[in-house]
Amino acid sequence: MIQHLPILQVIIPLLAAPICFILKEARLVRWFVLIANVMAFAISIMLLQQVNLHGTLVYSLGGWEAPIGIEYRIDELNAYLLILVTSISTITLMAAGKSLTKEIPESKITYFYIAYMLCLTGLLGIVATGDAFNVFVFLEVSSLASYTMIAMGNDRRSLWASYQYLIMGTIGATFILIGIGLMYMMTGTLNMNDLAERLPEVEHTKTVFTAFAFFLVGVCLKLALFPLHLWLPNAYAYAPSIATVFLAATATKVAIYVLLRFIFTVYGFEFSFAHLPLTEILVSLGLLGVIAASIVAIYQTNVKRLFAYSSVSQIGYMILGTGIGTKTGLTATMLHLFNHALMKSAIFLALAGVVYRVGSVNIKAFAGLGRQMPWTMAAIVIGGLSLIGVPLTVGFVSKWYLVLALLESNMWPVAVLVLIGSLLAMAYIWRIVEVAYFKPALQNNQSYKEAPLSILIPAWIFVIANIYFGIDTSFTAGISEKTAELLFGGVR
Repeated sequence: MIQHLPILQVIIPLLAAPICFILKEARLVRWFVLIANVMAFAISIMLLQQVNLHGTLVYSLGGWEAPIGIEYRIDELNAYLLILVTSISTITLMAAGKSLTKEIPESKITYFYIAYMLCLTGLLGIVATGDAFNVFVFLEVSSLASYTMIAMGNDRRSLWASYQYLIMGTIGATFILIGIGLMYMMTGTLNMNDLAERLPEVEHTKTVFTAFAFFLVGVCLKLALFPLHLWLPNAYAYAPSIATVFLAATATKVAIYVLLRFIFTVYGFEFSFAHLPLTEILVSLGLLGVIAASIVAIYQTNVKRLFAYSSVSQIGYMILGTGIGTKTGLTATMLHLFNHALMKSAIFLALAGVVYRVGSVNIKAFAGLGRQMPWTMAAIVIGGLSLIGVPLTVGFVSKWYLVLALLESNMWPVAVLVLIGSLLAMAYIWRIVEVAYFKPALQNNQSYKEAPLSILIPAWIFVIANIYFGIDTSFTAGISEKTAELLFGGVR
């Protein structure tokens, strides 16, 4: 069975989706989906153990060896992402029962779970596969499922948000497909390992540069890099809360994985950074994203939308680390990829509790909630402190590595701007703190109870993780450094 773990990682959530349709009854489906997610999480842990013991795992589908057949390749980077995606998916589903009942008509809940499992399948497939065209296929599976989940929001604007994401996502996917097609035209292979070996022979041709440009723009649109981020704020703001938690913590992180895999493994560091002004492009866009998105976040009245713009800003930090083009910069990116997933999971799950009790995420509705819903608001505040980068939180660790990488590369003006980005984050977090703790409750004679334990416990699991991994960095920093060395080595 151990040798089949790479394919089981994808097959289990894929088979779970149609079984949900057969089961139909929402409560039964919820428990079945949760069990399938626990199994996927357990497999991801076993895969990391196997990679640590035996090195890169290669699984040829149907017994056809690459490059003729499709293969799954699992190394430290893949295994790291698989654990991140499956753990967040599993913990998020623990809160799904109460939250979905409040936000989605009962007749649609089963369909939400089906879309959720298909989205998970797509994300896990993108991470596990070693085939470039398979990346595109799984990207579309996850994207179509994401559009469906977003459209199920109880606000009519969720339909527009889903349509907007559909249009932008389709453009991004088309660019990615054109890039992959041009790579195939020049090399005659779709296997990523094989592409890495054959591309250097034709790397000076205009076609390869064009392929890289198409692929880069398409992936940057998918990961919501400023200014290609316009689909993200509405998608996060108007999707059901559980969909927002899952997508904010996983979808953009997997897109960043694809970017890193192709820049460093397929095209290679030499081509990406020596032949192209990639450092200037990524550092400039990352920095613009950090500052511009943070400023826009300060003026938002919808708190989910505020944290959506915060996500655009945090993605800027990850792109900034990638653009530096050093091992320390890449370590910072991998750290922030993991840490940001923990921050946003805690915050958006706590906001799901606010939606459940208050029915609104307008900032005015937060008046007095610090006293009425202390545990829920504490989760949001601690997640916010982590976004700012306060010591003893995960946000401090990744920003420390990022500033260190910038100073090593003699980019001290950029390091100063990164610190200004943290001050801007402090401004939009303070707006929430001020309303929740220092303003009286609204005069509607209504007192709100604490969020249900089924939402509060998963939220606090993420909060505790924010603090724990901010103090003990042996796992996150250790594996981030390993993956940075792996990517710079160019060997999978």
